[in-house]
Amino acid sequence: MGAIRGDRTREPDVSGNAGSNRRRRERRRVADAAEDQPADLIVISPLSDFTCVGCGDEPGGGLVMEAAGPLCLGCTDLDHLTYLLAGDAALTRRARKASGLSAVVVRFSRSRKRYERQGVLVEEEALAQAEQHCLADEEVRARRRERDRLRRAEQDVEFQAQLAAAVVRLFPGCPPSRAEAIARHTGARGSGRVGRSAAGRSLDDAAVTRAVVASVRHQETGYDRLLMSGIGRSEAREQVRDEIERTLDRWRR
Repeated sequence: MGAIRGDRTREPDVSGNAGSNRRRRERRRVADAAEDQPADLIVISPLSDFTCVGCGDEPGGGLVMEAAGPLCLGCTDLDHLTYLLAGDAALTRRARKASGLSAVVVRFSRSRKRYERQGVLVEEEALAQAEQHCLADEEVRARRRERDRLRRAEQDVEFQAQLAAAVVRLFPGCPPSRAEAIARHTGARGSGRVGRSAAGRSLDDAAVTRAVVASVRHQETGYDRLLMSGIGRSEAREQVRDEIERTLDRWRR
């Protein structure tokens, strides 16, 4: 028999304190469970331009602040995510639940002197899945139409075709459809991704390779799950490095 907790001979508390104590214990259990959860990844929407300490570019978009300074989304492996503006709690909740990797976007309010939540970054497929559950809402359908319109407007078809050709040239074993998907993702105007950097626009081999590596890291490895479990970016990258190299070696043939 296990040890008996507490004094079983004590008179029952009929004053109402027993219920209060139970509520306190329940709140404590909830708080302890929350502490066991990994903290949200935080992306800052900056008030002014910044220079990434990782790549030296001024990419625009969000940043992740680390000890060395601000890092762009490309250097923090978050640039493949889609931005979902705050405002629809159900859609946000479903999108984050379906997304293997997500981040909270905040912006500093000068008037309130604090950071305020603006939205979240989630995987595009997760957002589409969440919207499927909310299609009865006309506002969600309108948001999807607007997002599709903006996506079409930012596509640079000619450049993306050249970028896809560069991917196939460097990695002949990469499926053409995958090369096109990498080019569409990294070549979107204003994305701040590898494909829109100066080196990427010149189709520099190193920049194209970085775009392929980023795609493989997110889609062929468990990297996103490692980040969401609280493992640091450097350690997570090291854990999936060999897996990435195996895929790249296969595609180089």
